[in-house]
Amino acid sequence: MSYRVYILRCSDGTYYVGHTDDLEARVRRHNDGRGPAYTRARRPVTLVHSEAFATEALAVTRERQLKNWSPAKKEALVRGDRALLRQLSQSRD
Repeated sequence: MSYRVYILRCSDGTYYVGHTDDLEARVRRHNDGRGPAYTRARRPVTLVHSEAFATEALAVTRERQLKNWSPAKKEALVRGDRALLRQLSQSRD
């Protein structure tokens, strides 16, 4: 079984990060209003990014990492802008 970490773009432009073992069904649940309150209030949502992991533990670790990222950093990941992602990832002194 594989697990997916996913990023949804909500109708208000914000991002939601989660993980699942059935991506299609999970996105459908979000859009049907059977997901968390955050996405329920911001439907429709659109899948904009996902990554596969061999174990749920690895997926949860990545999900926690992405949840701590700024909206700008998530946007850079979604757009595939590696240069901006590196720039936003540099430590700030």
